[in-house]
Amino acid sequence: MEEKAGMMGKETGVGLPTSIEVAWGLREPVIKGPKRFLTLERIVRTAIKIAEESGLGAVSMSRIAGELNSSTMSLYRYVSAKDELLPLMVDQAFGPPVVPEKECDGWRAGLEHWSWSYLAVLRRHAWVIRVPIGGPPSTPNQVAWVEQGLSFLADVKLHESEKMSTILLLAGIVRNDAMLASTYEAFAKAGSSGGEIMMDYRRLIERLADKEHFPAINQVIEAGVFDSADDQDTEFTFALNRVLDGVDALIRGRA
Repeated sequence: MEEKAGMMGKETGVGLPTSIEVAWGLREPVIKGPKRFLTLERIVRTAIKIAEESGLGAVSMSRIAGELNSSTMSLYRYVSAKDELLPLMVDQAFGPPVVPEKECDGWRAGLEHWSWSYLAVLRRHAWVIRVPIGGPPSTPNQVAWVEQGLSFLADVKLHESEKMSTILLLAGIVRNDAMLASTYEAFAKAGSSGGEIMMDYRRLIERLADKEHFPAINQVIEAGVFDSADDQDTEFTFALNRVLDGVDALIRGRA
């Protein structure tokens, strides 16, 4: 397996981190000794457990080693640093893409399924949204999610670059909604409801932004937009539909 990984690196000119090669099954980690107590999957699973219980900031190589009753140095045989571990944690949290219960009726229904499934993962594992994006998806499950999203656009009249841009745009609005949900959750833990947050914001704007210089936002305030917090699903449905309406218009323009 190690030779296979080496050959791939030589052919592509891409030097892959050992953990990525192991995740894709391109190599086995070099482990000395007869007993294989640790595995990459176990390390990642433990890191996720820490993130779920204590937040992403609590994840460290030493904390993981302590949870596994192992030495910190032993972890480095599998993953070189926390930064290399993070994408593997995200990949395992996502798992394989969710297969629709029944065949989707067209590209739009497919992308709706994909977007809501993506959002469900981020809402279930709030720490994921705090992981910095270090580049394009490179782990098995993440690539599989991209593949599924693109598959729903396979038969539409869009350029391949436009299909990819559509998936990236949808991923962006999903992450934005999840970030807002995470923020509201943090306020809720501090004792503030979504409605209270919006009312506080209204009072702040009324105090700082006069009608002469900020007429548009004052018009929004007077319309009662900030009097209560909308259901998070309502906000996301609006954003998702507007994006898909735009994609639909682009496709129809190619007919």
